[in-house]
Amino acid sequence: MRVFAIGDIHGAYKALIQCLERSGFDYQKDRLIVLGDVCDGYPQVKKCISELLKIKHCDYIMGNHDFWALDWATKGDEPDLWLTQGGSETKQSYGGKAMPKKHVNFLKNAHLWIEWNNKLFVHAGIDHQKKMDKHTAHELTWDRKMVESAWRRTRRKQDFKFSTYDEIYVGHTTTQRFARNQITNDMTPEQIDGLGTTPLFLCNVILLDTGAGWSGKLTIMDVNTHEYWQSDLTSKLYGNKGR
Repeated sequence: MRVFAIGDIHGAYKALIQCLERSGFDYQKDRLIVLGDVCDGYPQVKKCISELLKIKHCDYIMGNHDFWALDWATKGDEPDLWLTQGGSETKQSYGGKAMPKKHVNFLKNAHLWIEWNNKLFVHAGIDHQKKMDKHTAHELTWDRKMVESAWRRTRRKQDFKFSTYDEIYVGHTTTQRFARNQITNDMTPEQIDGLGTTPLFLCNVILLDTGAGWSGKLTIMDVNTHEYWQSDLTSKLYGNKGR
């Protein structure tokens, strides 16, 4: 069994299919750890969740957008912030109807983190001075401090390890965030969209949100070999149909 991790999908079904096909993922034999936020972004959330449900060994980690979508599905909550951050596209994907029970349960049964082979998989980040069971759901799904600290330490060439895990796989914060200063006036829109769309290895943190929810790419990685495969730019696959 190969073990893969995939970054934030954000309703980009076309990108999800490309990643699964390009990596040669076996729906029956391989394991997929999804780092959260299948919801909110491009308008194919329903198809994304349906596809993930076909995978025999799929471990889903809860993301901050998934909490928002679950509140809508179970309570009818529709805060303006959610709607403007991709919630409208999530609603659109279900055609104005309720989220199917299988999809609700898929999100309800999600993990806040997964440990495997001394590797940690979590949506956003951790406080490395805390034990995992002392974290709140908000910390695990919203934190950016760990990734930003890892970025700074890596740029300074500091040898630092966040916790005792060999590797910590996260999404949530896009790799594009760290490439904004590379934009020049002579770049085409596609060149700008393609900036910073490769995974980042920051200390023992591996950042796999390569911007699929915005204008970047979706990334799937073999966690044993670090080989990875990517979709086309979602801005190319969907045009302006995302958040």
